[in-house]
Amino acid sequence: MLAETARAKVNLTLRVLGRRADGYHELESLVVFARVGDRLTFTPADRLALVVRGANAKAAGALPDNLVLKAVQALAARVERLTLGRFILTKNLPVAAGLGGGSADAAAALRLLARANDLVPDDRRIFAAAGATGADVPVCLDPRPRLMRGIGEVLSAPLDLPPLPAVLANPGVAVATKDVFAALRLAPGPAASGHDAAECPAARAALLTLLAARANDLERPAVMLQPVIAEVLDALRALPGCRLSRMSGSGATCFGLFESQRAAAAAARGLKQAQPTWWVRATILG
Repeated sequence: MLAETARAKVNLTLRVLGRRADGYHELESLVVFARVGDRLTFTPADRLALVVRGANAKAAGALPDNLVLKAVQALAARVERLTLGRFILTKNLPVAAGLGGGSADAAAALRLLARANDLVPDDRRIFAAAGATGADVPVCLDPRPRLMRGIGEVLSAPLDLPPLPAVLANPGVAVATKDVFAALRLAPGPAASGHDAAECPAARAALLTLLAARANDLERPAVMLQPVIAEVLDALRALPGCRLSRMSGSGATCFGLFESQRAAAAAARGLKQAQPTWWVRATILG
């Protein structure tokens, strides 16, 4: 049996640069990954199968719609006689939460199949299968900090960012990405220019200054759809030692950045005590 961790994806920044004529939005996002995530195991077998377990298994939806199966099918269409088998997904992350959980699961499945079939990690067919599965899957294949552009297919080289102690908090509401983009009401037109990946500093103080000067353009429309997100942001900002609070992706998970792991852990305990129904985790982003 092979196993992979599907690490949560966190968007430290997210700019919507424009809307294309086909309806897709051009984005630019500084992406990092948390040391929390789902767990996926794979056992080679004659037939493809998927079992979903864990605290958020019911919220993961119908099996035929699961991105793990879609990723496997996309790779099988590109690699002849691909060894398939049985996947067991332990769903720890909240669903439709701005953490790319489904995309991370799909990427983990592709990594497992690559290992089981002796495919090199940079095999173009793996990247093609990732892109065919979902816009966020390519960046999750090799979960390291990157600047992501386009609709998710244009990735910078891995960035040398400092580890960021953080608290993740989700109030237990699902936010559909398509609804958030619809609430932007952005008309089709030329995309704005983006930033250079070289601008991302390796020193923590400088990185925090850069992050404070940027934003998540989806935060405002997401709060319009789910006002509780504003409550999460305010709760994080009020925690002792919080340096910056922001929503990740299209929500509703928000993150707070702290000076140390100890400060983040203490803040997470306090927040969980104050909001026992929220999903709260102290972690490291990087």
